[in-house]
Amino acid sequence: MDRVYLYPRWLRFWHWTNATLYAFLIVTGFSMHYAALIPFSTARAIHNTAGILLVFMYLDFLIGNLFSWNGKQYVVRLGGLFTRLFRQARFYLYGIFRGEPHPYETTTDSKFNPLQQVTYVTLMFVIMPLILVSGLLILFPEYMPQFLMQYGGMAPVVLAHFIIGVFLTLFMIGHIYLGTTGETLTSNFKSMADGYHVIHVHASKEEEGENGSPEK
Repeated sequence: MDRVYLYPRWLRFWHWTNATLYAFLIVTGFSMHYAALIPFSTARAIHNTAGILLVFMYLDFLIGNLFSWNGKQYVVRLGGLFTRLFRQARFYLYGIFRGEPHPYETTTDSKFNPLQQVTYVTLMFVIMPLILVSGLLILFPEYMPQFLMQYGGMAPVVLAHFIIGVFLTLFMIGHIYLGTTGETLTSNFKSMADGYHVIHVHASKEEEGENGSPEK
């Protein structure tokens, strides 16, 4: 085994700030929809502030990945993708409960397993822009594109924002659970605290032998 520095300071700052803002948005969004936990005016003020901060954090994510080596982690290798996705899904649904080793170890060339990579690419480059744009349109309705007025105006935007928010809430719950599936219950969380991850060198070599050289 070897300890390698996989998560630079800017990425860890973005990750934990993002998680904190998500938590505020989930609680305040729930309160506004169901009149619970927090008075509506307070929940709205916190929700709007957290949402605007999340926009800036998303820009930080884009810039950070554009000008650092971390950006290559989001380049999906299409060859044999479905086979790799099936293998990883089988591990999560079956192998993990039998103590089988992770089919794809984290390496410096590939921090994400195939299922994580596809999920994160979809989340960060499709889902996040949709919820941020819909949230900004709700906050600043005067900028609503005219063509949307033909499809109900604000109503479908609010509905889409709510549905995506529910999806992201479920994702966050699943993300926390999967964070416990490392070598120990807390090892993955520790990696996002100090930046270091334990790599099984022998497993990485086996994967290279099976799938060819790692992605560049």
